[in-house]
Amino acid sequence: MSSIYAYFTFNGNCRQALSFYKACLGGILDLQTIGDSPMSDQLPDYMHDFVLHGSLTSNSLVIAGTDMVSEAGLTKGNSISLLLNCSTAAEARIYYRKLSENGIVTSPLRANHWGALFGTLTDQFGHHWLISYEGSMR
Repeated sequence: MSSIYAYFTFNGNCRQALSFYKACLGGILDLQTIGDSPMSDQLPDYMHDFVLHGSLTSNSLVIAGTDMVSEAGLTKGNSISLLLNCSTAAEARIYYRKLSENGIVTSPLRANHWGALFGTLTDQFGHHWLISYEGSMR
C-alpha cells in the first residue's frame, strides 16, 4: 500500500525539531548526519552536524526531515498543514498542548459543529498543525 508522509526541510535545526516532535508524539527517532554520510568530504565542516535525513516513526505516524536546503534558500509558506487524526480525545488534548508549547494557537482545541474535537496551531518551528478527534468526547 502506498503512503504519503510529511517531509520537512529545516535550516540547521532538524535535530532539534524532530526531537521536539518525538517528545510530543513519542516514537523512534533515527538521524543520519552529513558527517556520517559518504558526502561529508564534499561539504564544509560546519555542515557535518546537519541532518541529511531524519525520521520519527510512531505506529502509523511518520515525520521526516532534513537540513539540506537548496541554493535558493528556505522559504516557509502557509500552503501545507499537517492533519493529525487522533485515536482518542485525550490523545488530541495531549498532542495539542505539547505541540503548541512556544508556538501560536490559531484555533483552540474544542468540539465543533461537525462533531469533531478540532484545533489548529503553528508550532515553534513555524509548521502548521490541525489536530482532530472524531469520536465520542467522553
